[in-house]
Amino acid sequence: MTAQTIDGVELSRQIRDHLSQRAQTLAAQGRRPGLAVILVGEDPASAVYVRNKVKACEAHGLHSVFEKYEAHLTEADLLQRIRTLNADPSIHGILVQMPLPCHIDPHRVIETIAVHKDVDGFSTLSAGELMSGLPGFRPCTPYGCMKLIESTGTDIRGKHAVVIGRSNTVGKPMALLLLQAHATVTVCHSATPDLGLHTRQADILVAAVGRRHMVTADMVKPGAVVIDVGINRNDQGKLQGDVDFDAVREVAGWITPVPGGVGPMTITMLLVNTVEAAECSLQAA
Repeated sequence: MTAQTIDGVELSRQIRDHLSQRAQTLAAQGRRPGLAVILVGEDPASAVYVRNKVKACEAHGLHSVFEKYEAHLTEADLLQRIRTLNADPSIHGILVQMPLPCHIDPHRVIETIAVHKDVDGFSTLSAGELMSGLPGFRPCTPYGCMKLIESTGTDIRGKHAVVIGRSNTVGKPMALLLLQAHATVTVCHSATPDLGLHTRQADILVAAVGRRHMVTADMVKPGAVVIDVGINRNDQGKLQGDVDFDAVREVAGWITPVPGGVGPMTITMLLVNTVEAAECSLQAA
């Protein structure tokens, strides 16, 4: 058996095409979706991510505001800027790129973003809505992973899903989204003994730990759907995932590549959340 590759680039294109139509409809009603992206400091990877997000906004009919600040920006000044954007009716989503300089508390920054503009879905209130099954913004990477799984035609209900990783940004919300879809979910992490014992039982396996090729072929159930969230670089600088793609694809039924799998979907779901925020603001007007 050779797994079918889940093409995140193509799925992203399909979602963005529909999203452009929604953005045009909003613009015709005087409500062009707006996303503000704030970058503090000179982290090279962050700069690339931000450029991609801004470019995606402009390509699909969204209004984008990119604000770049020096690393010595004070926390007080950053929080005040966020409060100003909270009150700006032309901005429907606010994203502060992580990581931040060490003198700025990321939790305080996230909690300052108005919940109706928290398109990253990282605030305590957004997390609480997700846990309670209430409507709200879903963190973009897990949200994208769910779309990738659904694209395979897999009925998630009743399946055993295993998530490797327990971060607030991916692992925990991923587990909650799978639970909402009626999967039986196991969350594994660095303190889990005999990781393979759990992963071999997974109909759906999501790896999100940031360790290159940690998931090997002998850890995967034949026919499983394998979603690789990891982004790592080998000694030659080539991007690789948490999953040993070449070996695991000979066992799995479906698998995402790195790059070209989860990555494109993360930005796409950010756009989806921003358009949904604009639609909600129009309904509330």
